[in-house]
Amino acid sequence: MKVPSQARLLELRGQLSPGEYRDDLETRQAHAADKWKAKHLPDAVVLAKTAASVSAALRFAHRYGVPVTARGAGCGYAGGCVPTQGGIVLSLAKLNRIREIDAADFVTVVQPGVVTQKLQAAVEQKGLFYPPDPASRADCFIGGNIATNAGGPRCLKYGVTRDYVLGLEVALADGTVVRLGSRTHKNKTGFDLARLFVGSEGMLGVITEATLKLIPLPPFRACLSVGYASMAQDAQAIRAIFAAGFLPCALEVADAFTLAAARKRTGSKLLEGCQAHLIVQLDGQEKSVRQELRSVERIVRQFSPLFVKRAMGDAECENIWQLRREFSYGLRDTGLQKLNEDIVVPRGRLEDLFKFTAKLQQKTGFPIACFGHAGDGNIHVNVMVDDKKPGVDEASRKVLDQLFTKILSWGGVITGEHGVGLSRKPWWSQAVTPEADALHRVIKNALDPQGILNPGKFLG
Repeated sequence: MKVPSQARLLELRGQLSPGEYRDDLETRQAHAADKWKAKHLPDAVVLAKTAASVSAALRFAHRYGVPVTARGAGCGYAGGCVPTQGGIVLSLAKLNRIREIDAADFVTVVQPGVVTQKLQAAVEQKGLFYPPDPASRADCFIGGNIATNAGGPRCLKYGVTRDYVLGLEVALADGTVVRLGSRTHKNKTGFDLARLFVGSEGMLGVITEATLKLIPLPPFRACLSVGYASMAQDAQAIRAIFAAGFLPCALEVADAFTLAAARKRTGSKLLEGCQAHLIVQLDGQEKSVRQELRSVERIVRQFSPLFVKRAMGDAECENIWQLRREFSYGLRDTGLQKLNEDIVVPRGRLEDLFKFTAKLQQKTGFPIACFGHAGDGNIHVNVMVDDKKPGVDEASRKVLDQLFTKILSWGGVITGEHGVGLSRKPWWSQAVTPEADALHRVIKNALDPQGILNPGKFLG
């Protein structure tokens, strides 16, 4: 694939609205990376204002074989929107309208540049609920959530982004715009093509509009914040909660290294001596939630907690979640670079995972901080590295080799939310069978025969 001359690229400017085509250095630099360490300058940036502009940019790129990398908010941790081969970055940031919120149909129709938290606030004003809640929801876009099939703490009870996608408008590699799915909550008309694009990481098409399922907003929520002296106690409590027949809205866990960093940042005396932390959130009707929380509290107290803090209602719950939001900032304050891996293990392997990462930390000398979604086995394993030390890239790569090899041997996966992107590309061939890899390539070649969409990622 060869990027045309600047003169050829300038032809595209005439096919777009004023201000949509940019090739100044400042704009190109602003669209060269996400939150991962990789960076590459595009040759031009299209700040599309309409689906028609997206289509025009793709028609041009298809005609001349120009690489195109779609981009949302750039909040990813996998290098997924890094334009590794230059060409055009196609920004969806200006397609940011909530077109419709329909309380009768329980759907919302949105453009890909809508901020996730903004959408959630808008639907909640109407007594509706859009549950997927990635940690970056105050900044990330719905389009990026769909491209990576984002999750979050609440996906234990409510499911991930895929479970809320009813229909999509997608611009294909040649600029053809197709509408897939519908606004009904059931649909078995042909293949489920809309969801084919969910989690496709921008390699099959560019999403220009989404029709999403909504559900009734639970009127009440309550939380428990629980500290333990060991991760074994924490894991036993989690198993007991499930064994008693409870399905919390969220069930979050954190290890000793993470808690030590959070304690240093916040000065929290509550966390002193705490080696494992558990957050349990329940939601629903107030009377039943209060009753269930009392039952869950009795369960977690069976395992000798250092403390149990109860929260009732939104304001009190937010105080507990504020501590959870400090985890990443606390790790950042250590001065080390965080290699954020979002692996998933079968639920029964949760305690094994924490034992393994503790041994891996001892063996390699790299601090490892683990926290995340204990309820579904999706744990953020953060290998902490001093990027100023010589040879650290090679050494940390060996740590990740051991981590991913163990995860896969347990039947786990190398990414649950962030995507493969660039960061996990080296382990793609371990993570899927040759037959599955070949099927991915058949689909990719059918929809993008020139390979212009997000090239350089895990399929080439």
